[in-house]
Amino acid sequence: MPRTRTLRTTTGTQGRRGAVTAASAAVVCLGVTLAACGGGGRDGYVAVGGVPSPAGSAGAPTGAVRMVPLDGPTAASNSSSGASPSDPPSDVTPPNAPSADESAAPDPADTSPSTTGEGTTAPEQPSSPAPTPGRTKPPAPADLSWGDPSRKDTDKRWCEKVTVGFHNSGGTSVRSGTVTFGTHIIGALGIDWGTVESTVDLPVPIGPRARTDHTWTVCVDAWRVPLGMHIETRDVSVRWSE
Repeated sequence: MPRTRTLRTTTGTQGRRGAVTAASAAVVCLGVTLAACGGGGRDGYVAVGGVPSPAGSAGAPTGAVRMVPLDGPTAASNSSSGASPSDPPSDVTPPNAPSADESAAPDPADTSPSTTGEGTTAPEQPSSPAPTPGRTKPPAPADLSWGDPSRKDTDKRWCEKVTVGFHNSGGTSVRSGTVTFGTHIIGALGIDWGTVESTVDLPVPIGPRARTDHTWTVCVDAWRVPLGMHIETRDVSVRWSE
């Protein structure tokens, strides 16, 4: 009787289980290998951060530090000129800054001294008030002066012609006054025997800043001047009013 061979058929479940088991073993082996490489012969661990520097080597940099922003050529040019990235651009006007016209306009309440290119000047003094319309300055009062008498002989020993000059330097006219002469009687030897006074009216009016000359014939009593004697009118006094 011939022998019959029986073929045993295995199910697929065992095959899938073997594949999962093999994959798990491969993952475990890979983790163990990485841990062994990071350990350097010590207990295995996985490095996460940077490798620490040796003791005493950590610290601030010894050279100058220059901040170079990476947001465009404008920032790079500001960094190269020495400006800090945090500084505002020079061509940007702050929101609350006054405009150029407002900055140039003077402050009405400013009382500080004005300045020039060569220095500071003195503060400006307030000007004197203008005269009130309709009111004029009153004229200066009259001021009369006169000179020494100028004498001239006549055909009589006891008379002579006397001329006096007057000047009114004031702002109003001289309207009244008198002139008093002092006439001296002189003897043959030049002796002054006495003085005789006589009064005449002042030639008025004499206007403001006016000059005038007037001549009088001054006489004394004839018996006061005997033969050989003469008279000299030397003294002049004036009384005047406006």
